[in-house]
Amino acid sequence: MRYQTSEKRKLNIEESPEGLILREDSFKVDHIFECGQCFNFRKNDDGSYTAVFLGKIINLLECEDYTLIRNVSLDEFYEIFYDYFDLCTDYGMIKEVLSESEILNKASEYGYGIRILNQDLFETTISFIISANNQIPRIKKAVRIISERYGDYLGEYMGEKYYSFPSPQVLAKVDPLDLREHARVGFRDVRIVETSQAFVDGYLNFEDEKNLTDKELHNKLKELPGIGPKVADCIMLFAYHRRETFPVDVWIKRVMETLFIGKEVPKKQVDDYAREIFGDLAGYAQQYLFYYGRENAIGK
Repeated sequence: MRYQTSEKRKLNIEESPEGLILREDSFKVDHIFECGQCFNFRKNDDGSYTAVFLGKIINLLECEDYTLIRNVSLDEFYEIFYDYFDLCTDYGMIKEVLSESEILNKASEYGYGIRILNQDLFETTISFIISANNQIPRIKKAVRIISERYGDYLGEYMGEKYYSFPSPQVLAKVDPLDLREHARVGFRDVRIVETSQAFVDGYLNFEDEKNLTDKELHNKLKELPGIGPKVADCIMLFAYHRRETFPVDVWIKRVMETLFIGKEVPKKQVDDYAREIFGDLAGYAQQYLFYYGRENAIGK
């Protein structure tokens, strides 16, 4: 079954004096940004979310029956953020298939507006190296500080200054002690610099890895400093678009053991079980279950 269109489909989106008005099923801003898939965003006092992607600052506010999108033009939205928000994918069909499971039906209804973001490879890699044995608020803070100290200034929006995530060339030259002191990345400091240098040296290239099998790509990612199985899975899911990937962290392990498996098992067994029952939709199932489980403290 096909879930993606090869060409950009026409969205129910229009320009208004306040910004772009998007009416799209399976699109809810807090679901998208609060499901653990990205860290380079801020939640504002008015309930809107401001994110940075490819040098652009975008602000999204969930209204009663539409999403208000500010600070980008209609052309910019189609050119940059159509792919970022995975708008070529029919999430209605995906949820219909997953909803054959009563548990997934509840989870996908709860997080009905989730869309898996297609993120920048380098930023995703560094962000999830930081995420290892870490908490989301601290990860977000570290990503923000790294952007502010080493990225390019993009401008100010709603009283906050925004910066791009730095390039591999810049981060490869940073003193690890500077990262440790200011971004509070701890033992990950040297790993961030070494992995940045690997990017400079051409170890990873999105186009080159397209022909690798999942196992080959997974093994290649794990050769980089600070990347274990879970981090490699996150990079595959969120940057390489390998939607059959099922990252297993503490929350997902608890949720799967509580709702599906019925007992405590090793992480690898959780991954095997998920791939068996969710197949090529495992990545989508992971996001619905992560959000549903964390928001409802399932298995805590």
